[in-house]
Amino acid sequence: MSTSAAGHLSPAFPERAAWGTASKLRAWQEEALASYLRSESRDFLAVATPGAGKTTYALRVATELLDRGIIRAVTVVAPTEHLKTQWADAAARVGVHLNPAFSNSTGVQSHEYHGVALTYAQVAANPALHRRRTTDTPTLVILDEIHHGGDAKSWGDGIREAFEPATRRLSLTGTPFRSDTNAIPFLRYEMGEDGILRSASDHTYGYAEALRDGVVRPVLFLAYGGAMRWRTKAGDEVSARLGEPLTKDLTAQAWRTALDPKGEWVPSVLAAADKRLSEVRRHVPDAGGLVIASNQTAARAYAKLLQGITGVAPTVVLSDDAGASTRIETFAADTSRWMVAVRMVSEGVDVPRLCVGVYATSTSTPLYFAQAVGRFVRARKRGETASVFLPSVPVILSHAAAMEVERDHALDRKTTAEGEASLWAEEEGLLAAANRTETEADLEDSSFEALESDAHFDHVLFDAQQFGLHAAVGSQEEQDYLGLPGLLEPEQVTTLLNERQARQSKSATRRGGAGAGGGATASGPSVVSAHRALASQRKELNKLVAAYSSKTGTPHATIHMDLRRACGGPELASATSEQVTERIDRIRRWFVGRC
Repeated sequence: MSTSAAGHLSPAFPERAAWGTASKLRAWQEEALASYLRSESRDFLAVATPGAGKTTYALRVATELLDRGIIRAVTVVAPTEHLKTQWADAAARVGVHLNPAFSNSTGVQSHEYHGVALTYAQVAANPALHRRRTTDTPTLVILDEIHHGGDAKSWGDGIREAFEPATRRLSLTGTPFRSDTNAIPFLRYEMGEDGILRSASDHTYGYAEALRDGVVRPVLFLAYGGAMRWRTKAGDEVSARLGEPLTKDLTAQAWRTALDPKGEWVPSVLAAADKRLSEVRRHVPDAGGLVIASNQTAARAYAKLLQGITGVAPTVVLSDDAGASTRIETFAADTSRWMVAVRMVSEGVDVPRLCVGVYATSTSTPLYFAQAVGRFVRARKRGETASVFLPSVPVILSHAAAMEVERDHALDRKTTAEGEASLWAEEEGLLAAANRTETEADLEDSSFEALESDAHFDHVLFDAQQFGLHAAVGSQEEQDYLGLPGLLEPEQVTTLLNERQARQSKSATRRGGAGAGGGATASGPSVVSAHRALASQRKELNKLVAAYSSKTGTPHATIHMDLRRACGGPELASATSEQVTERIDRIRRWFVGRC
């Protein structure tokens, strides 16, 4: 084999017939390809929802440019080592051979390859080498998940230096852009009417469109709350209820307590998710599940819990290395039940049989959440749905309810104090956090001790992207109902869950009417009115609990439990209008008694 010190191709380039036969493109891919070929621009940004087929589209662009003689080499840049291999395998199926094992240290490339697959970190480590390769041969550079072009800043600087001389650059992303205001190389920014520069995509294909086209599955988000208790670094014991209104700090601490594998929240949610997976596998025998953990320590602990639940050890993927890539590939090809992983499986990894997920991580950025959910939405046939189990945390539930929102990367915008800075810091540190050692994780958590937790099924969000946000009241009965096989068309899912919600609303209305001494029936606007009235009552009770907590120093969760003991009835999420009213009256009398 002949090689080049600069890594470029031999003059003996394969003829057109060697490219192989590309599969038929989807409608959006055809439209995006036509847009690309019409533009004849050096840079092009395609934004397409996870699972829509960005890889197939990009490789079709590559074969078109190779066939027309516009380029003679292809360079793919991806976030992880596993994705390099995934890109190389996909390219080989259309006759384009990429080398995912290209080494910066040798810088040589066999003539049998049409290009290379690199990571952003690899480019940043030696941008001069890759600039020489790009200069020596007319090259198309495919920048997969281009939002990483700003990670740690050195990545952005690296790709700018390395690929400035490229003949063509195709940037791809499937997620909301990052939260910082650092410019991403090779994107076009346009001034909006509000005076803010925003990235401009050349073709966009959103989740709502993909859902209507049957390209992706509809998603059911099942939210779990519960009672949490933990000890702070000052030695104070704190109780709170995940899923009820809390301060930002209390929410974060309750969330971390829920994710502690020694409590009851994680085992209960894993058991519910495994039950869901069993139901789905009745009709989709190879359906698999994925648990996304915050770090390696948690991932190992969750794997042990799953083994206890199922009797079978799950696949565990802890870091971004060659062994991890092999484990992912094996899981994708077999019919085993569960995989437990950290960051690397949340982005770009293609395992189409994943149908059930557990979001067991405290990462809260919209970018990360969208990528994580993207692992479950790829459709193989009509009628499949995906189920993702979530903690009842406001920021996560808001992400679930707004998956279809298209976001552009904004520059020079006015930030909302530390909120934007916090998101940026979280995004920047995700890769390092996912792969840190057990010792590092233990040190970080030494100031916090989770004491106990339990899990309570709160509600389900369904079809928010296409049909508007709907919520079903949580109960064991509802959980069992949702455990039935979810092999329905999106419209059928909506109809069934709406009917279920309507029955519960009518029941709540009858209870509310009796409590008021009336006999109103639940029809038309009265259903909505009853629902809003009960929500307003719960809000009023939570405000009174917060005020009483401030006055007495008693934790919110303890006050709610005391009210239940005094008045009877279920947890607040399941309480009737009369029961909530009784608790409001009781806590008001407590206020009077303390005056």
